[in-house]
Amino acid sequence: MDTISVDVTHLKKGEVSMGTSIMAVTFKDGVILGSDSRTTSGAYIANRVTDKLTQLQDKIWCCRSGSAADTQAVADMVRYQMDLYQSMNGKEPGTELAASVFQEICYNNKDMLTAGIIIAGYDQKKGGQVFVVPLGGSLHQDEYAISGSGSAFIYGYCKKNFKPDMTKEQTINFMKSSLSQAIRWDGSSGGVIRMVVLTANGIERLIFYPEEYVNA
Repeated sequence: MDTISVDVTHLKKGEVSMGTSIMAVTFKDGVILGSDSRTTSGAYIANRVTDKLTQLQDKIWCCRSGSAADTQAVADMVRYQMDLYQSMNGKEPGTELAASVFQEICYNNKDMLTAGIIIAGYDQKKGGQVFVVPLGGSLHQDEYAISGSGSAFIYGYCKKNFKPDMTKEQTINFMKSSLSQAIRWDGSSGGVIRMVVLTANGIERLIFYPEEYVNA
């Protein structure tokens, strides 16, 4: 897995876009991923309840923003590489490896892909980890990450309100408030808010409807 070369010239760019608000946040017991659910095609809302949170391994997930076709295809490629790694090495791959595979694919094909990815995972030794691969294919690790068209409206809010080692409930409320603000101001974001909580206790999926987050 030193080098991954993938031909993506067959992908059709720009037809359907996930004008998006996505984020992932570490907390004292793990990591939580969250996103809105609107998919657009130009000014047309193609899907109001898209699931932009994709499972790569048991406790490694990603949030997808950009071209729906591009991000789905790249996530499928990474999942395949992770499965191959596990079968060849007899152990589960780590979050950092998944992020590096995303980075290599996105960087090697940066002129043909419209994909911004947040990768988050949990393991017993390292706890929750968050990586982001923005447009262009660079790779960054932080305590939390935001991306997508809606992220431009909440950088200041997140910087002011994020606190390290929050509880699960504090983190959920922080993410709900952040994503609700992104949805409020970004015309391409909307629908429900989906979250995935990754901890030592397993995987928990949450969904918040507009009446539950509009005043968060």
